[in-house]
Amino acid sequence: MTPDRATDAMGTSGRFNTTRWSLILSSLDGETEVGKAREALAQLCRIYWRPIFAYVCRRGHSVPDAQDLTQDFFVMVLKGNLLQQADPERGRFRSLLLRSLQNFLLDAHAKGRARKRGGEVQLVAWDEWMAEAPSRLTIPAAVLNSWPAERVFDVRWAATVAEQALRRLQEECESRGRRRVFDILSGSLTAERADVSYDSLARELGVGTAEIKRALHRLRQRYRQLLREEVAQTVAQPDDVDEELRYLCAALAAGSEA
Repeated sequence: MTPDRATDAMGTSGRFNTTRWSLILSSLDGETEVGKAREALAQLCRIYWRPIFAYVCRRGHSVPDAQDLTQDFFVMVLKGNLLQQADPERGRFRSLLLRSLQNFLLDAHAKGRARKRGGEVQLVAWDEWMAEAPSRLTIPAAVLNSWPAERVFDVRWAATVAEQALRRLQEECESRGRRRVFDILSGSLTAERADVSYDSLARELGVGTAEIKRALHRLRQRYRQLLREEVAQTVAQPDDVDEELRYLCAALAAGSEA
C-alpha cells in the first residue's frame, strides 16, 4: 500500500475509507466481489506469517513442522470458510486469525498431517519471506519459552505491524532520495527525546542540529500516521483504531521489556 493511492485508512477528510478488513467484511453482505475480498485476505495473510509461525512454535511444534502447519493454516484460511465466520460487529482480523488458528491446531488431523516441505501448495518460500521481512525485535529464547503462546502471538503481531509501517516509511524516503536520512534517524523514531543525541546525528548527516530536530519530528509524524493506517487495515470500524493502537503499544512495550 502506497501513500499516493486512495488507501489512506482515515482519508484526507477524516473519513474511514475502504480498508482490507472492511472490504472482507462487506463481502459477507454481497457488497463486494468475493475475488476482491479474497485478494485483501491474501495480502493480510502474507503480512501475518510471523505471529502465526511464532504461535505454532510456542505450542511445541518443531520449526519444520511449524512451517508446514503455518503454510497449511493459511491455505485453509484462503480456501475455507474464514470469511463466513467473521463477526462484523466485533471482528478484528487479529482476533479472528488467532481464534481460527487455535481451532486449527486443536484438530487432531491438522496436528498429524504436517506436509512434506516444498509440497504442492505454498504461499511464499520461507527463505524469501524471512529475507523480505527480518524482524527488528529480538526476544531471548528463555523469555519466549516462559510466555503463553497468546502473548507471543500478540508481541509478534505488534512488531509485524510496526515493521510494516517502518518499511513503508523507508520506501517513501528512498523514493525521495532520502534513504541515508532514514537509515540514520530511524533508530530514534520511538526513542525518548531526552535519549536522542541530536548533535551526534547532525554531525553524521553534516547538517545543523535544528534541521535534525525538524527532520526527526517529520519522520515521527509520518511514522505514526503510517502505523495508524496499518492498524486501520485490520479493524472494521474507525472507533476501533485507537483501541487497537493502544493494544499494539502495550504489546510492543512487553516485547521491549523482555
